[in-house]
Amino acid sequence: MKFRDWYLKIGVVSALVGASMEFFMIKTGFYDKVTVLESEKRAWENSPEAQAVREALNPWRRIDAEGTEKS
Repeated sequence: MKFRDWYLKIGVVSALVGASMEFFMIKTGFYDKVTVLESEKRAWENSPEAQAVREALNPWRRIDAEGTEKS
């Protein structure tokens, strides 16, 4: 392969960049913050308020209701 050393250099640099990004996210507490935000989001999505908003914003709710009544 003609450009094997070039591909190897790109691979090593890419691995180093990825590892440094992961290290930065771990040191800054990124994953902890994302875990909290995701749990809050899931809790809200399962709440009655979120269900009411989904139903109110669904433009097909009448058509869906008619389809279930006929079958």
